[in-house]
Amino acid sequence: MSHELVIRSDNAQVAIAILKDKLLTELHREKTERGFAVGDVYLARVRKVAPGLNAAFVDVGHEKDAFLHYFDLGPQYRNSYKYTKGAVNGSVKDSLLEDWTLETDIDKGGKIADVVSASQNVLVQIAKEPISTKGPRLTAEVTLPGRYMVLVPFTNKVSISSRIKDEEERDRLKRLMRSIKPSNFGLIIRTNAEHKQVAELDADLKALLGRWDTCYRNLRNARAPKRVLGEIDRTSAVLRDVLNKDFSTIHVDDDQLAEEVREFLEKHAPDKKDIVKVFKGKGGIFDAFGINKQIKQAFGRQVSLPSGASLVIEKTEAMHVVDVNSGSRKGGQKDQEQNALEINIETAQEIARLLRLRDMGGIIAVDFIDLYSAENRRALHKAFK
Repeated sequence: MSHELVIRSDNAQVAIAILKDKLLTELHREKTERGFAVGDVYLARVRKVAPGLNAAFVDVGHEKDAFLHYFDLGPQYRNSYKYTKGAVNGSVKDSLLEDWTLETDIDKGGKIADVVSASQNVLVQIAKEPISTKGPRLTAEVTLPGRYMVLVPFTNKVSISSRIKDEEERDRLKRLMRSIKPSNFGLIIRTNAEHKQVAELDADLKALLGRWDTCYRNLRNARAPKRVLGEIDRTSAVLRDVLNKDFSTIHVDDDQLAEEVREFLEKHAPDKKDIVKVFKGKGGIFDAFGINKQIKQAFGRQVSLPSGASLVIEKTEAMHVVDVNSGSRKGGQKDQEQNALEINIETAQEIARLLRLRDMGGIIAVDFIDLYSAENRRALHKAFK
C-alpha cells in the first residue's frame, strides 16, 4: 500500500491530505492566522461553575466562553492547579517536578463544584476548536506530544502503544524510558518509537521537557487569560503524528513550504528528507491528485459505494445518523443474506474512513441492512472493530 502526503498552500490556509493507494483517508486544514488551535495551552480564568452540567465555563480570551467538563479535568487536577498557582506567584521555582509531592487523584465520579470555583486560574489545553456559536472545548489534563512519545506531567506511569506487539520491544522501551525520564513525569510511548535508539528517544524527551519549561516561564507573573504555549503548526503536527516508514512521497505546491517540510524532516526523520517533491503541474495540486473530487463525494449528504449501495448521512443536534441504502436485490434468501453482509462490511469500512475524514464525533447511529444469521452479525461486528 502506497502512502502519500499532499499539501496545498494559499494565502488563507494550508490543507493537508493523506492518501493510501490514492484513496483520501484524512484531511487537515490550518488557517494561516491561527487562533485557539487544538493543543494550545492557556492560563484561563473560571467564569462560572455549572453544577447541573458538572462543568465550568472558562475565559480563555475567546468571544465565547470555553467549556470544561469534570471528566476533562484529569485525575491529577489537584497537582495541576497547585503547580499553576505556584508558577504564577513565584513559589514554584522551576519546571522540573523532582521534589514535587503528588496530590491524590480527584474522584472519578465527583462533582466539579468540589474542586473548581469561580475566579480561579486554571491551566487548560484546547481539545476542540471553537465552531459556530460555541467556544472552545477544554481539557485540564495538559499533555505535550512529540514524535516518539507524549509527555504527561504529574504522574509516573509509562504506557506503550498497543500497536507495538513485540513483548521484548515493549519491555525494552518501558525499561529504557523509566530509566531516563525525570520523576513525576509520565510518558505515552508512540508507535514510531519502536526499535528507536536511546539517543533519538532521549532527544525527543528533552525537547518535550523544554516545551514544558517554556510553558512554566510564560506562567510566571501571568494574568489570565493568556496563551502560555502554542501547538506547533498543523503541517508539522501532522508530519509528527502520521509520518512513518510507509510514506513514499510528500507533494507540496509551494517552494517555501516545501523547504520548511524538508527542514522538519532533516531534524526529525532525516532518512525521509528526500521524499519531498514540489508540484509544478498545471491546475491545482488537489485536482491533479483527484482529491477535490473525493472531498466532494465524501462530504456530501449521500456517499456512493463501489458496490452500488450508498450511505445517507444526517447530522442532528444530538448525533449523526447513517442510513445504508442497498438498492434492488435479486436472488434467493441465501443470496440476499450474503449480499447484505458484503454491503454491510463495505459500509463499515467506509464509515471508519469517513469518521476520520469528516471529523465526526459524539453519538453515531448506523442503520445497517438486516442480517438474520448470528454468524454474519458477528462477522460484521468483527469487521467494524
